[in-house]
Amino acid sequence: MLATPERVPYTGHIAQRQLTDDLTKRTSRMAPLKINADKPHLWKADIASSVDQFNQWFMRFAPEAFRETRVKTTEHVRAALLATRDLRAIDAATLKANPEALPTLRMCTAPPLAVDRLVGLASASKSLIGSMEEGRLAKRMRAELLDENLNRVCHVLSKLLDRDIFPWLDAGKEPTDHERERASTIVADRLCSAVANPIVRNAQEQRQLALIASWLDERNYRKQPHPAGRPLAEMEAGTYAFRMNVIVGESVKVNIPIDAVVQPKRAQPGRLPILIEAKSAGDFTNTNKRRKEEATKIRQLQASYGGDVIFVLFLCGYFGSDYLGYEAAEGIDWVWEHRIDDLARLGL
Repeated sequence: MLATPERVPYTGHIAQRQLTDDLTKRTSRMAPLKINADKPHLWKADIASSVDQFNQWFMRFAPEAFRETRVKTTEHVRAALLATRDLRAIDAATLKANPEALPTLRMCTAPPLAVDRLVGLASASKSLIGSMEEGRLAKRMRAELLDENLNRVCHVLSKLLDRDIFPWLDAGKEPTDHERERASTIVADRLCSAVANPIVRNAQEQRQLALIASWLDERNYRKQPHPAGRPLAEMEAGTYAFRMNVIVGESVKVNIPIDAVVQPKRAQPGRLPILIEAKSAGDFTNTNKRRKEEATKIRQLQASYGGDVIFVLFLCGYFGSDYLGYEAAEGIDWVWEHRIDDLARLGL
């Protein structure tokens, strides 16, 4: 069932015609687009179908994923409470021994602290805080400097502790099992909310790559990594690879990660493989913030490999007309996940 008009931005006939005219002007220097980028009259229906597909997946996936994450997160919270003697021993020595407790401690404050906010309030080393978020200390930091940073972090955390959910702190007594359990649940919920978007994004990306792999496997393609030192154009025909680094740049070489790289079975010698970027989105706002990323990527690719680079997006979710018009004007085409068979139009 398609989304209701309220859920999908409608540009109107005049705005749609203006979008088409603008797209024509800005893409006159490029080869004709063959799949979706040159067909704005189809975008509204495809946007609706894509939104519905994402929502249906989210409703099936989210409850189980968040339950599993909450169970793991609650265990991390309990471990942090144990390490800090129920938040009564937030000191440099404790953080040295338990750097992995920092994400939990950030969620124990009022308000909960983002990483950058903690760095700013404590005037702490961003690299140190980043390392502790990954469960380790900065290896090369001098001992006295490490202590200085940790003492400032502990001062901020201790001062901002949310004492409403840790009533034993003001009471000066041991927490009851019920108080500890209640506090652990609240902090775990805060942590889960903080990581909700990455959980969904990572799961959706894995699902999209699995769909591409299944589609290619059914057509007798082989998943095979391309040797890092060999030119991209020498990729073996009939093979594909995921999360492959493609080198761009002249004087300064840079690796660009590409989600899926596929060399058609009937590829001519020296032909570049097809580059596919899997993208999903749970709202329209974030896609418009991120749309310049793909434009930068295709410019770098074209500067290194020429204008015949085939770089397409594999889309599922909330990608509105503004986003699609911008990408099309930059010379980027796309395949909708709900019409995955359009991949065949790339010569696959």
